[in-house]
Amino acid sequence: MRFVYAVLRDSIAGNLPLRAMGLVYVTILSIVPLLAISFSVLKGFGVHKQMEPLLYNLLAPLGERGVELTNQVIGFVENVKGDVLAGVGLVLLFVTTVSMAQKVEDSFNFIWRVEQSRNLAQRLSEYLSVILLGPVVMVTALTLIAGLRSNSLIREVAEFAPVDETLLLLGKLAPYALVVLGFTFVYWFLPNTRVRLRAALVGGLTGGVLWATSGVLFASFVASSARTLTIYSTFAIVIIALIWLYLCWLILLVGAQVAFYFQHPEQLRLGYRPLYLGSRQREQIALSIMAVVAEAFRAQRQQPRLDDVSQLLGLPVVVLLPTVSRLEHAGLLLRTERNELLPSRDPRRIQLREILAAVREPQSADVFPEGQWPPVVQQAGARLQAAIDRAFGDTDLYALLDLQLASAAGDGHAVDQD
Repeated sequence: MRFVYAVLRDSIAGNLPLRAMGLVYVTILSIVPLLAISFSVLKGFGVHKQMEPLLYNLLAPLGERGVELTNQVIGFVENVKGDVLAGVGLVLLFVTTVSMAQKVEDSFNFIWRVEQSRNLAQRLSEYLSVILLGPVVMVTALTLIAGLRSNSLIREVAEFAPVDETLLLLGKLAPYALVVLGFTFVYWFLPNTRVRLRAALVGGLTGGVLWATSGVLFASFVASSARTLTIYSTFAIVIIALIWLYLCWLILLVGAQVAFYFQHPEQLRLGYRPLYLGSRQREQIALSIMAVVAEAFRAQRQQPRLDDVSQLLGLPVVVLLPTVSRLEHAGLLLRTERNELLPSRDPRRIQLREILAAVREPQSADVFPEGQWPPVVQQAGARLQAAIDRAFGDTDLYALLDLQLASAAGDGHAVDQD
């Protein structure tokens, strides 16, 4: 019940509806360039005609107007001649298509609480790979399914009634299975963080079921509201298409939210509420992050990712992000494109008081610099800083780790004596 409540809470009160609206706008601008590139690639394989049924199925809930809109979109795509797909025109098509993929990734990163997007090289390589190969894979899968139905051996086996009914059922379920697999791939691939396949599959099942159910309900709504929609005249097809696109994007984002909460159930209660941490907790988080990173660095193990540190400390990633950002701006920590954490320099040259200063002192990224404090406050702050300097001195990260090992060895020796 908490899981369902969290998803409904974020879907209604969160920013998901606003992001779905923004994606509808991006889709209107990018749908023709995206389909033009997909049709061009499929035309090279001689299977471009098999892309049209996919569009009809996508807009099937719109009824007769869906068929009309699909024909218009296909007409727009066919107007993109070969001479347009060259030079500046080709560049503009790819830029528009990559921009749409970037907007979708930004929405997924928002859901997964990821602040860092892919760099330009990753966007061009990974996005274009999916955009160019995705339609080919999808059409190939549909072709194989259709080929199995016409196979002579399958036809002979299908003469038995139970087998025929099973094959008929599988044939009806195959398109929905492809939708679920497509949703699962999107949830696993697009967020710029490590998504477990099981979480992506749960989100894919949720998105696929919601999409199929909403398609039936929306089709009945369009059929029952045909007379009402006539007051919009020729604009009716645009209005219902925008509503359907909005529902599709919202369902896609809700499925991503389900995948996120499945992988991070500790954030069910938190949602998108603002975080308030005490100064002592921020200092402990900073020291803990740097200690974990330095320990892996000295042992020459694989550097921990942000998710690994989150599990180790028992705190959500969203709680760690502000401290990680301050450590980065202080020049103490590096975060790679895969969210791996590395010390920015030799841990022997990173002192503990520097780590505390990263969360206690103003940084270059802060909006406001040092304030105008009363003299008594400045004196109290100087005494506090002097006490920190006396307590830690020149203690570095490795010295902190050695102190931990010595303490563990001392406890073990005491146990042996007992």
